[in-house]
Amino acid sequence: MQNRGAQSGAGRIALSALLSLVVAMGIGRFAFTPQVPLMIAGHQLTLTSASVVAALNYLGYLCGSFDAMRARQRVEWRLQAGVWGAVVLTLLSAWLNDPWLHGALRFLIGWASGWAMVLVAAWCGEQLQKRGRPALLAMVFAGPGIGIFLSGMLAVLLNHYHLSAAGAWLAYGTLALLLIAPIAINLPRRGELHRPETAPAPLVLNGNLKRLLWSYSLAGFGYILPATFLSQLAVTRFPHSLFAQFVWPIFGGAAVAGIVLGIVTRQLAGAHTRLAIALWAQALGVFIGGLMPGIGGLLLGALLTGGGFLCVVQLTLQYGRELAPQHARYLAGLLTTGYAIGQLAGPMLSSLSSLFLHRLDPALYVAGAALLVAGALVWRRAA
Repeated sequence: MQNRGAQSGAGRIALSALLSLVVAMGIGRFAFTPQVPLMIAGHQLTLTSASVVAALNYLGYLCGSFDAMRARQRVEWRLQAGVWGAVVLTLLSAWLNDPWLHGALRFLIGWASGWAMVLVAAWCGEQLQKRGRPALLAMVFAGPGIGIFLSGMLAVLLNHYHLSAAGAWLAYGTLALLLIAPIAINLPRRGELHRPETAPAPLVLNGNLKRLLWSYSLAGFGYILPATFLSQLAVTRFPHSLFAQFVWPIFGGAAVAGIVLGIVTRQLAGAHTRLAIALWAQALGVFIGGLMPGIGGLLLGALLTGGGFLCVVQLTLQYGRELAPQHARYLAGLLTTGYAIGQLAGPMLSSLSSLFLHRLDPALYVAGAALLVAGALVWRRAA
């Protein structure tokens, strides 16, 4: 009976964590991607200013994840603020028109999602470990992909009814509110996140950890350009095409499938080997999306890049826990900070590419090369 209660509790916690990441990451953070074409069409943004707004979002994510990594007090408050902040700020986006105001708001949403990503994963991991169900944590990382898929399908519907960018922001915020409200009671309150009585020895970055940190930072740089501008690329290449509207939900669906594939193949190779393969698959997707003409190239690019997206996140954090099990939250924050720095560099490169070359393709090739190097860094694990 006690075991059944523990299992039920584990399922409730995993579902709550998954929906928190659906809201904070998949909608709050990534709904900007299908919004870019609408905001450009509504003269709220240009391609260059969209890159700057995206960069501010990733700067916020960097600050939020770094703060979450170091937080010792009000940890549960940060988790709650991260999740609910994504909802409130998404709704608030509907009333903004100025690119700098959008940039400021995206910075705050980035900060909120950085808090949520690090602290939800830490809370869920601790609770599932305590209840003997640590394997459930892998599925929690499907949350952002589910959010991307849901917001992408909602974008198709909104496009059909020709809603403005403001109306679409309201729709995304309402969806986020409907998803988080039923499980909000399950999120941790003050004192519920584990704090060790004695601090572990300081984390020493050995060769494996250094290579993992560099790899994950390059992964953030490599995936972010297609993740941010995939919808805009589709609209530019195939204007008035129904397919262009489905590219983003395809990316999100592929991200969820990648998590499932990572779980299914867990007995076939170590986490670092599967991580390298996922990074190389993403690199192939970036190159195919940029080089192969026609709808097929963009579709295959979305499948490969999206398929590796969350699988890379989950495998990186798993590999990090294997290398430093006593420093799970600190290392998750450190890795997420490196990832955020990579993400911040991506839009800066895209803004330079669009400003001077009037196209994104050169920046995409640099991103693909970064993903190739990222995979090579983790392919082998030193003894």
